[in-house]
Amino acid sequence: MSRKILIIGAGPAGLTAAYELLKNKGDDEVIVYEETGDIGGISKTVTYKGNRMDMGGHRFFSKVPEVNKWWSEILPVQGAKPRDDLILDRQTRLCEGGPDPEKSDEVMLIRHRISRILFMGRFFDYPISMKMDTFKNMGFVNTVKVGFSYLGSVFHKLPEDNLENFYINRFGRRLYSMFFEYYTENLWGRHPREIDAAWGAQRVKGLSITAVFKDVFSKLFNVKGRKVETSLIEEFSYPKLGPGQLWEVTAEKIENMGGSIIKHACVKRLNKNSEGYIDSLVYEKDGKEISEACDIVISSMPLKDLALGINDIPEDAARIAAGLPYRDYMTVGVLVKKLKLKNTTKIKTLGDIIPDCWIYVQERKVKLGRMQIYNNWSPYLVEDPENTVWIGLEYFVQENDEFWNMPDSDFADMAVKEMLELDLIDGKEDVLDVHVERVKKAYPAYFDTYDDIDRLISFLDSIPNLYCVGRNGQHRYNNMDHSMCTSFEAVKNILNGTADKSNIWSVNTEKEYHEGGSGQ
Repeated sequence: MSRKILIIGAGPAGLTAAYELLKNKGDDEVIVYEETGDIGGISKTVTYKGNRMDMGGHRFFSKVPEVNKWWSEILPVQGAKPRDDLILDRQTRLCEGGPDPEKSDEVMLIRHRISRILFMGRFFDYPISMKMDTFKNMGFVNTVKVGFSYLGSVFHKLPEDNLENFYINRFGRRLYSMFFEYYTENLWGRHPREIDAAWGAQRVKGLSITAVFKDVFSKLFNVKGRKVETSLIEEFSYPKLGPGQLWEVTAEKIENMGGSIIKHACVKRLNKNSEGYIDSLVYEKDGKEISEACDIVISSMPLKDLALGINDIPEDAARIAAGLPYRDYMTVGVLVKKLKLKNTTKIKTLGDIIPDCWIYVQERKVKLGRMQIYNNWSPYLVEDPENTVWIGLEYFVQENDEFWNMPDSDFADMAVKEMLELDLIDGKEDVLDVHVERVKKAYPAYFDTYDDIDRLISFLDSIPNLYCVGRNGQHRYNNMDHSMCTSFEAVKNILNGTADKSNIWSVNTEKEYHEGGSGQ
């Protein structure tokens, strides 16, 4: 029997669900509603005057074979070198029979992961490595203090009832204060002691000083089959034209398979009938409210908005939903003639720019949180990668705060001033162009009513034909592959008629879930 399945959101989770349902070749009608005119959610790619911006920096890496296979089916892995590797004669992994990036756009590149921390005017590896350069940058006194501080954390564990204690237990108080405390507060607008430790458990996984040492020695002694923490990976896949390209291609395939994607459709309400099922959805398009009957709803919209849009929601669930916090961000794309930063590594790059994909900024004299160098993600993101550098300056803000409401020109001016403050460029004359982007609800936060979220989830799970997937759909700071896995699980439940939804919510809650299996 044909069912009408409505999916809210055309980001990774929503599109994965739609694709998986249609791939099943059933008779179900699948409709996706997207509030904006873009595809990909926060994984979209923004194009400005021939230069492309990755909104947040998206590495395509997973230890879940099903995810890697899925990505390669949408965009096959490179079979020839991309432009920068060709020009520089750099070695890179190739996939036999894969497309040539110089001849085809629909291709996944293989990129080397280089991320560093800018702190005290020096570069530190990210995550922190146990190398001589690290100790030189920290200085002898600091290094000794870090060592004793870590030993103290080994023998005197703190209760992990907040994020601060979580970090101290794994890195020691000294290293925490140097590399985690300020950045975390800048990111969330809250001190780490006010944030639930669950955020660290999800994002940091098994990473610690011990894990770093294990990785160093396993490399040194060439240990076969060594397990690598997600944060320590050295290679990842990346769509030639940015992350949004993969989701745009997916959206096209969905429509070719008979699915529908309605853009500029803002879902306002879900109507729950007397039997406890969602029987219709109300969305707004072109100033008009439209009701659509349904059999099943898969939602990747913010959990807060979803819950508050359901009729007859219990008072306690409504209170929890209303109090769920988010963090937003703004990115300033800056096109420059050159960067003042010198490439002191042994890695060859076009224009001899620094080789980093992104840089975490820990300097307390600026508000800048992170800097992406788009040239290094893919040379095809930049119109002239040999003569210009296209960077993204990322700021963590709150919707409607002073930064969010600042005119684009003023915000860009502030960003350029911070570049000068950090000695990233010689002068304003090196800046060729700027572009500002805002992203709402980019990061679901782990404070305020988050501690009570299980009661809200219990209410939502009591609605038999409603499935919550994805980062915002579950109010969980998931990676992209985790978001996809929640949709895999939801679709399996729908196709198999499984009522229990615990498998959907359990994605990315156990350490071994993400670390098991083979990586790409």
